[in-house]
This record gives sequence, C-alpha cells and structure tokens, in this order.
Amino acid sequence: MLREQVIEAHRALQGRTPLVQCITNVVSANYMANVLLAAGASPAMVDNTQEAALFAGIADALLINLGTPTDAQVASMRLAAEAARQAGKPWVLDPIGAGGLPWRGGVALDLLRFQPSAIRGNPSEIKGLSGLGEGGRGVDSSDEPASAVPAALQLLQHSPVVCASGAVDHLVGRYQRQQVLVRIFGGSPLQPRVTATGCALGALLAAYQSVAEPLVAAVAAHASFAIAGALAAQRHTAPGSFAIGFIDELYRLEEASFRERMQLEVTALETV
Repeated sequence: MLREQVIEAHRALQGRTPLVQCITNVVSANYMANVLLAAGASPAMVDNTQEAALFAGIADALLINLGTPTDAQVASMRLAAEAARQAGKPWVLDPIGAGGLPWRGGVALDLLRFQPSAIRGNPSEIKGLSGLGEGGRGVDSSDEPASAVPAALQLLQHSPVVCASGAVDHLVGRYQRQQVLVRIFGGSPLQPRVTATGCALGALLAAYQSVAEPLVAAVAAHASFAIAGALAAQRHTAPGSFAIGFIDELYRLEEASFRERMQLEVTALETV
C-alpha cells in the first residue's frame, strides 16, 4: 500500500510541478534549485522580510533551512512559517546545527510553534532539537540514524513526520492510524561528499508534501534520493561527476525505478 502511494506521489509531483519556496543557506541554494527542477518541482528562493510571508501564501510548499541564518533571514523564516500555517500550506524544517549551536537551536525550537508538516535532519540535529544528547557537528553527524529514533518520536508532538537521514534513513510518523518507523535503504557513500545534498533532500520533501500526506511524502523524497544515488554511483566514482550524475538520475526517475529499486521496511510502533 505504501509503495503504491509513493509511486502515486511521484506521478502527482511530475504532473503538478509544485512551486517550492526555499529559505535556505548560501551554500545550498544553487544545488537545491537544480535538484528541484530535475525532480519536477519549481524552486523560488524568496527569503527577504518584504516578500517572505506573501510568497508563502502563493507557493505550494515552503522549506526553512537553518544552514547559514542571519537576523534578517530568521525574521523571514518566522513570517513565512506563520503565513504557511495560516494558508494551510505544508512546510519543512531542516534544523541544521540545532544540536551544537545554541542560537540557531533556539531559532529552530521557536519555529516549532508554527507546526511544520515535516522535520528533516541528520541524527545529531534531530537529537539536538528534541533536547536529547549532544554531539552536533554542524552539517555533519556523529550519530547513527537509529540512535535518533527516540528523539524523533518526541518531536512528533510538533510535526506529523520526523526524518533522520543517513546511510539508512529512519522516518517516524503516523500512517493508517499507527505510529510507524520506516527504514529506507540504498543511496551511495558519495552523497555525503557532495555539499547541499541533505539540504536539497529537505526541499524535495517540501515539494512532495504538496502532493501527498506527510509520511508518504517523506518516504517518496527519501526513496527518490536513495534510488538516484545508487544509480548515479554505477556511473560515477568521484564526488564532482557524481553530483551532476545524481541530478541526471533524479530527472530520469520513472515508476519502474521505484518498483524495481525502492527498498524500505515499515515497522508499526503503536496505535494512535
């Protein structure tokens, strides 16, 4: 059932071309935009205080990424998140560095009051945001995704789906009246060696949020990255060419790719 819903979400993304507002960091903007375009979405990097709220009401989805926040950008994040919530638009929080840098951690915690439809980060960031553990290393992660599951479950009080990305992605959320853990396998060790890959995953998650329910959208985004990463690694063995090849494989993704290559495990946790 979940597999078929993921395939339908991919089909819907291709047909709709959702407009995704990205309030993101200076490192990721170009790669993120190219990933969205390749996957079938339309990016808009509108992050100033004069336009952020207005555009959040126009866009189909919003990504807020805390990679290189400035005071002005944080003000735009709050305005956009509030506007998205009021307009009923999905938005994704990527709390980069939330586990290791106190100011941005406080910003991330404050943004939770606007009820993101998904939270995505590396394990240290998920644990840091929930208040569990330490060890955040900026955009890197010192922890395995499985270790972030308890923290992710705590964050479900703020968002319907929480994703800890890594070698094996661990997603928790509500699906068919249950809390479930979804593990997604695949990808390539080269993905962490290309800057902004995780940031772009958050943007694609936002795009999928506009065409599918939160958990299905999260699985679709992570599965897309896992499949495209594995395919790109068959042709490219170094980060530079892999970065381009990965975008090409996202562009080429078809229903058959999901049916043949999507690897996931779903574990029911409890009835909700």
